[in-house]
Amino acid sequence: MIDESGFRLDAYSPRGTLPVSPADRDLVAQAGVAVVECSWARLDDVPFAKLRSPNERLLPYLVATNPVNYGKPWRLNCVEALAAAFYIVGLGEYAETLLSKFSWGHSFWKVNGGMLKRYQECKDAEEIQAMQNTIVAELEADYDKRRTEALTEDDDLLVANPNHSNAIWGDQSEEEDSASENELDSEADAKNELDDNVSSKLEK
Repeated sequence: MIDESGFRLDAYSPRGTLPVSPADRDLVAQAGVAVVECSWARLDDVPFAKLRSPNERLLPYLVATNPVNYGKPWRLNCVEALAAAFYIVGLGEYAETLLSKFSWGHSFWKVNGGMLKRYQECKDAEEIQAMQNTIVAELEADYDKRRTEALTEDDDLLVANPNHSNAIWGDQSEEEDSASENELDSEADAKNELDDNVSSKLEK
């Protein structure tokens, strides 16, 4: 929203250089927090230069849970941005009151609660930035691990089960051995029969 009265802290502004942090608690408690309501697709159309806010802030890594951008990192709507700012500075009761007005509001803490708690443990913007980098690195490592495991499972499907292979080849070997023995017996019988015939003729 664009409010000419001038809030002292503007959360989630693209012109911000520092993330909101617990160090902003007093500022938020005394003067409030505001966001700019606009479409992500029309962000360039917002006259940020006309907005009076000496304390513009960014939000650290969080995941949207609103119906439009559910599951997308960074794509928080205004309600989520305000709630995130309240949570991070330690005014969670305001965040909960705000989110309770929306049917999907409970999902925001459910999805982001773990990260928000870690951000709440930071002292200032510098620590928030460092924590964000740690969280993103952990998420990327977890993604790579799960991707590698999935590829390994796919590769395993292409490898024959050795237990099954042994059983199959074992049966075939027994059959081949049996066939070979039968062939040898037949050859021996034929040879004996031939020898008997030859001997019989010679005796005559």
